Amino acid sequence: MEKDIGKIKRNENTDIVIRIDDFGGKRGLTIREFVNKSETGYTGFTKSGTRIPADQVQEFKRMIELLDMSDFKEESQESLPAVSENVSAGNDSDESSNSGIDEQGLM
Repeated sequence: MEKDIGKIKRNENTDIVIRIDDFGGKRGLTIREFVNKSETGYTGFTKSGTRIPADQVQEFKRMIELLDMSDFKEESQESLPAVSENVSAGNDSDESSNSGIDEQGLM
């Protein structure tokens, strides 16, 4: 059984398709890219995407409902946290131990 829920246009050649389907005898929610046209002549699903097992769909739905759309609004450059000097100056002398992220998880 396959039931398309909807699709979102990713770009001129690719859509993101959301569907309920059976894979390996198990039902779940699949979110995958679908190529409409390509230089290679391929049209169809790509390997890019994910599958949420049926028993986890309710939890996934709960997480989506928790999204705050204000988190997706672009902020001005002035309000973004500054990048540490090692990263912004291109100093890679201690690159393996400094990821540019502080103890609070900020850059």
